[in-house]
Amino acid sequence: MKQYIVKRFLQSLLAILGAATVVFFIIRLSGDPARLMLPPEASEDQVAALRESLGFNRPLLVQYFDYLKDMVTGNFGNSLYFKESALQLVLERMPATMDLAVSAIIIAVVVGMTAGVISAYKKNTFIDYLINIWIFITQSLPVFWVGIVFIMIFANQLHLFPTSGNNGLISLVLPALTLAAYPIAPIARTMRSSLMDVLQQSYMVTNKAQGFSKRRMVLKRGLKNALLPVVTVISLEFGVMIAGAVVTETIFSWPGVGQLIMQAVSNRDFPLVQASILIISILYILISFITDMIYLWIDPRIKVQ
Repeated sequence: MKQYIVKRFLQSLLAILGAATVVFFIIRLSGDPARLMLPPEASEDQVAALRESLGFNRPLLVQYFDYLKDMVTGNFGNSLYFKESALQLVLERMPATMDLAVSAIIIAVVVGMTAGVISAYKKNTFIDYLINIWIFITQSLPVFWVGIVFIMIFANQLHLFPTSGNNGLISLVLPALTLAAYPIAPIARTMRSSLMDVLQQSYMVTNKAQGFSKRRMVLKRGLKNALLPVVTVISLEFGVMIAGAVVTETIFSWPGVGQLIMQAVSNRDFPLVQASILIISILYILISFITDMIYLWIDPRIKVQ
C-alpha cells in the first residue's frame, strides 16, 4: 500500500507539472498583456516600460523556470487585473465552485443511477426505450442552451428561481440542474450496461434458479457488483464539472472559479490563469486517487499491485 501511495504521489506531481507547463506556454500565445492593460493610444515606450515592470521582457525559458520555482513555494504573484494575490483570489472563489459541482454531481448520480437501474430492470420494454430516448436527448443538448431555457422557464416565466448570483440555496438550483444535465446520460448508460452484464453472470443465473426474485437479485447482489465502471464515470464527470463549470457559472453569474477564469483569460491575466488551472488540476488528481481507494472497497479482489 505504501509503495502504491508513493507511486501515485509521484505520478500526481508529474501530472501537475505537465498541467502547469501547458498552461504557462499556451496562455502566452494569447497576446501581450501589457498592451491590453494600457489604452490603445499608449506609446511603444509605455508598453515596453510596463512589460519590463511585469517581467515579461525576459526570455521565455527564464520566466518559465522562475514560475516553477515560485509554484513550489505557492507564490503565483499578484493578479494583473485585480492587483491581489492570484492564489488567494482562486481560493476565495473555490467554495462556490465546489458547492455547484457537488450539488450537480449528487443530482446526476441520483437521477442517472436510478434511470440506469430501471432501464436494466425493464430491459426491452416501453419504459426502457423511453429512458434511452430521454438519455439520448439529454446528452445532445448544449449546456449553454439548457441554462438559457431554464432561465426563460423557471426564472422569467414562473418566477421560481433567481436568474443569477449567489443568494443562498435557492440560487443554486438552476445552475446545479444545468451542470448536471449532461453527466446524467453517461452515468445512466454505464449503470444500465454494467447491471445488465452482471445479471447475465453465472452466479446470478444460479440465484434465479434458486427462486430469488429479479428485484432482490438487482438490489441485493447485482447493484454493488455493477458499481465499479459507474464509479469511474462518476469520478471523471465530477472532475469535468469542476474544470468545466465555466459556461454554467458565466450564464448564471455564479461567483466561482469558472467565472474567474473567464475574466482572467479575457484580461490576459497570466498569474490568475496559472493559479486557477493548477488548483483545478490538483483537485482532479485528488478525485482520481480517491476513486482508486473506492475501487478497493467495492471489490476487495482488486489488488494494490
